[in-house]
Amino acid sequence: MELHMHSHHFTRRIPDWRAAAVAGFAAGVVFLVVELGALWLMGESPWVPLRMIAAIVMGPSEVSQAALGIGIMLTALIVHFALSIVLGLVLAVIMAPFSFDSSVGMASLAGAVFGVAVYWTNFYGMTQVFQWFAEARGALSFLAHVVFGLVAADTYLKLERKIDSEIDSPSGAGSTG
Repeated sequence: MELHMHSHHFTRRIPDWRAAAVAGFAAGVVFLVVELGALWLMGESPWVPLRMIAAIVMGPSEVSQAALGIGIMLTALIVHFALSIVLGLVLAVIMAPFSFDSSVGMASLAGAVFGVAVYWTNFYGMTQVFQWFAEARGALSFLAHVVFGLVAADTYLKLERKIDSEIDSPSGAGSTG
């Protein structure tokens, strides 16, 4: 049995953008189910995170005073899924050139670390602008972000088509064999 070691140094590989967008969307769905479901099971309002997300666009005073209506819900879902897709694309930009998509274990590790980075960015960096997210810091949000990263990375791994950069050959046709 021959053991192949995958090198995780930078190589010129283009991510599969379609797979990345679908992976981000799928991870966004799982994130909502985990976070809102857990809040509901704990007896807390599952609508609070949706209000917080909608407030990114609508403003905190507008969202906090209004009844939870279809406008707030749609705004929250559009913002959430747009961000989820963008994060899926960012993760693919990291995974493809460093071959973090070489195995399920490596993809899962990369996804979990990415989820932690997104959590820290959202709840410690972005709270400089969106202060109301500071109140959502905690184990549940942390876990939901790790799950987001895992689902995004593993979904990307399953869906991606490995695409070599066109820089590999002088004719621009890509490498063969």
